[in-house]
Amino acid sequence: MAPSRIDKSPRHSSILGNFGEQLVCYWLSRTGFTVAILDHTGIDVLAHRDDIGRLGISVKSRTRTPTKETDAVNLFNQGDRDKIEKACEAFACEPWVAVFVEAELMGDLFMTSLTNYSKYASKSKTQTWRMGKKEFERYTADANVMHVHFDLCLANWWRPSEPKGRRENS
Repeated sequence: MAPSRIDKSPRHSSILGNFGEQLVCYWLSRTGFTVAILDHTGIDVLAHRDDIGRLGISVKSRTRTPTKETDAVNLFNQGDRDKIEKACEAFACEPWVAVFVEAELMGDLFMTSLTNYSKYASKSKTQTWRMGKKEFERYTADANVMHVHFDLCLANWWRPSEPKGRRENS
């Protein structure tokens, strides 16, 4: 079957953001954390595990279309980083960032503490999570960067903008 291009609906960004938060909660819950989604400036998820402590996580989710898979994800500017730190201070938790990036046939979820992220941060005004090959290798080698990779296999699903009932066998 030929790969399916991404044909986003008007609400896809909002749905993807919610999915990214739920995905972070799912993987944390799966590894023994108690989690809650927050509606709070600076952090999206609060997580706790006795042996690790309390984490306040800012989640960013993005779609990358073909040829854009290695584009960096904008995380925050200094003002946004300050909001994350203030929220974590209010909730007595350690600040973390999570990045979920979906592409045509795969997805990657990364998560690390804000302190650990600082070693990857550029000196520019807008902080980014770089997605190039070299950065992937660095993240994979870093035990402090949590990473989950998904391969998406589309079997019996509509192709973008394909009318109902007009599917051809692949």
